[in-house]
Amino acid sequence: MKKFILLVFSLLSLSLLRSAADDATPPLRVAVVGLVHDHAFGFFPLLRKHDEVQLVGIVETNQVLIDRYSRRFNLDPGLFYPSLEALFAATNVQAVATFTSVYDHCRVIQTCAAHGVDVMVEKPMAANMKQAREIAAAVKRSGIQLVVNYETSWYPGNQEAYVMVHDEHQIGDIRRIEAHDGHQGPQEIGCSTNFLSWLTDPVLNGGGALNDFGCYGADLATWLMDGQKPISVFAVTRHIKPDIYPKVEDDATIVLTYPKAQAILEPSWNWPFNVKDLQIFGQKGYVFVPEPDDLRVRIGNRKASQETEITPPPLTGYNTDQLSYLAAVVHGDIKPAGLASLDVNMVVMEILDAAQKSARTGRSVKL
Repeated sequence: MKKFILLVFSLLSLSLLRSAADDATPPLRVAVVGLVHDHAFGFFPLLRKHDEVQLVGIVETNQVLIDRYSRRFNLDPGLFYPSLEALFAATNVQAVATFTSVYDHCRVIQTCAAHGVDVMVEKPMAANMKQAREIAAAVKRSGIQLVVNYETSWYPGNQEAYVMVHDEHQIGDIRRIEAHDGHQGPQEIGCSTNFLSWLTDPVLNGGGALNDFGCYGADLATWLMDGQKPISVFAVTRHIKPDIYPKVEDDATIVLTYPKAQAILEPSWNWPFNVKDLQIFGQKGYVFVPEPDDLRVRIGNRKASQETEITPPPLTGYNTDQLSYLAAVVHGDIKPAGLASLDVNMVVMEILDAAQKSARTGRSVKL
């Protein structure tokens, strides 16, 4: 009898294991397009942390970059393809992670749209407003999903601040947002020559520090303001280091005016160190995010109210990082929303476009 029970138990266990294996979601098949963006250096180690994602191809023709990445990350030579069309012909790729110049985002997205493949691009979404409209048209026409990746999207502090300010309304209506973003300068911090060649080009990047770091604050402000466009945009740009960056501005201040609030964005390649902080002031308090995993909160209109330091909970699930988010989007678990969404990033592009116009003319630009 015991042998019979053990046999039945073993058969049931085997059946359950097979059922679980059958129900398991196969790895998401992801390809990397372009290696000229230095953010790709952080993407390959992230890939190795995600068993649910499989790298199936890399599109790159620069042999120096191919050799550099192959050595650094021990990549199989068979992963490399000369073009997106060659990649699509040889693989059943489900999503593309893009590390080209910003100007090339449009071409990559349009090609992926023609093949029905979802795409993630690094911020900002496009180099100019014309390209942004072309991207939006391609995405909507094809029905693919587009994710715009910002490092600041995966800061526990920013996500917790959103809950406190937007969802829980702890500081009342927003009155002022301040975002400081940037570093000492891309050349000063040691960006690769391949990265610098387009990052400091007014066409390939759409500008200098204004586009490179102004998009962070514009993205956060638009998210916090429920996708609302500012009434007007006023910007001042400066060329503090023309000897290093002769073609583009390296410092900017952008003022966004809303009906009852204001956002001040300060993108720069002249900070003394890396800066990506956020300050949100409301009717009855403030929430500061000085570091990715740190919050400083003060609630109450009285002088006696005290500031409290809070450590936000770590991000989990699809909000853990960009790969978790991309996988959830491709599998249909979520739609791109908020910071990563097309709708928010179209407003971001309108803000950047207006800021460029304002800096050129010295006048406020109405949206």
